[in-house]
Amino acid sequence: MLAPLLIQPLAMAPATLTWSPKVALVMIICNVIAIAIGKATIKQPNVGLQLPNAAMFGGLSHGAMLGTLSLGHLLGMGAILGLASRGVV
Repeated sequence: MLAPLLIQPLAMAPATLTWSPKVALVMIICNVIAIAIGKATIKQPNVGLQLPNAAMFGGLSHGAMLGTLSLGHLLGMGAILGLASRGVV
């Protein structure tokens, strides 16, 4: 009795997108945008553990880099799903 209620939403889920260089490019661009947002908005970006080559990562600390890359992946996921639904990617 509950099985049709659980299976029906799975049937409505869109097909997953296969990886391609376009998908990777969208994710990279979103992560770079997120790093720029983090660099501009984090008040103390270099407090805490430092990365091995901080100049390569814009002087951000370990925590700031994890936060900005998490934001970048969320932005990238939304951008990839949105572009895929429009047929661009």
